[in-house]
Amino acid sequence: MSTVKCIGILTSGGDAPGMNAAIRAVTRSAIYNGLSVKGIYRGFRGLVADEIVDFKSQNVSNIIQMGGTILKTARCKEFMTPEGRKAAYETMQRHNIDALIIIGGDGSLTGARIFAQEYDVPCIGLPGTIDNDLYGTDTTIGYDTALNTIIDAVDKIRDTATSHDRLFFVEVMGRDAGFLALNGAIASGAEAAIIPEFSTEVDQLEEFIKNGFRKSKNSSIVIVAESDLTGGAMHYAERVKNEYPQYDVRVTILGHVQRGGRPTAHDRILASRLGAAAIDALMEDQRNVMIGIVNDEIVYVPFSRAIKNDKPVKRQLVNVLRELSI
Repeated sequence: MSTVKCIGILTSGGDAPGMNAAIRAVTRSAIYNGLSVKGIYRGFRGLVADEIVDFKSQNVSNIIQMGGTILKTARCKEFMTPEGRKAAYETMQRHNIDALIIIGGDGSLTGARIFAQEYDVPCIGLPGTIDNDLYGTDTTIGYDTALNTIIDAVDKIRDTATSHDRLFFVEVMGRDAGFLALNGAIASGAEAAIIPEFSTEVDQLEEFIKNGFRKSKNSSIVIVAESDLTGGAMHYAERVKNEYPQYDVRVTILGHVQRGGRPTAHDRILASRLGAAAIDALMEDQRNVMIGIVNDEIVYVPFSRAIKNDKPVKRQLVNVLRELSI
């Protein structure tokens, strides 16, 4: 039986819709299992600076439908230093926190892994990132909501693209992962997606043009993943202006609108399941694992695997997009 009596919960890195649902699930599941809960504000920075409050069931009432994170989030350079992590551990000791639950992406889980190794602190991670780039889970908290935001935006952009016979490049988030761009393109009926995973294999713009994207259409939409590898939407728009000046080109960068909004039912359910499973994991004496979901089943993924392994994009999805965009 676990010796954990008090848990601390924090959100770190970029915010993602559904984080509040996860906070709610962790808090209430912990209380249900007889544990006390501390809310840590502003991620690891709050752990270093002692921004911690007691959490009861009422602290997480009426938040499941809210985007963002009630615990706030912040980057923390101090936590990247041994001195900062020592201060964080001393804060945990003052508050009698036995274990941490961290909701965030790969950077957040990397910090948790180092901290757990240095101070033997049980840490459980929840995959909270719109990028869907964490290995060992089919989907991450916030990804479905961000994808739906992209679809809504592209549906509106297509109206003006069609009206003016224009070629639109729409830039979406994802960093070095093309999940949002590729699945957003399929779901919105876009003509192509330019993603970092294949940037070194082919000239994705040249392939798009050579496929004769204007054989049956007067307007086209290409979704581009923001990345140093792709160069982003502006890079491709400039290329078209220089190499194919006959096309009327426009660019829309969706930016942080993708992070906000009310989480979808999928993200609320996913966050609730993962949050409850995080407490189950602690009760089973699990530590240093990310809670994931594979084939609709909860799985425990060691931090080392979740962080170090790249999550592959399914090539058959690229083929689906190519076939359906004729």
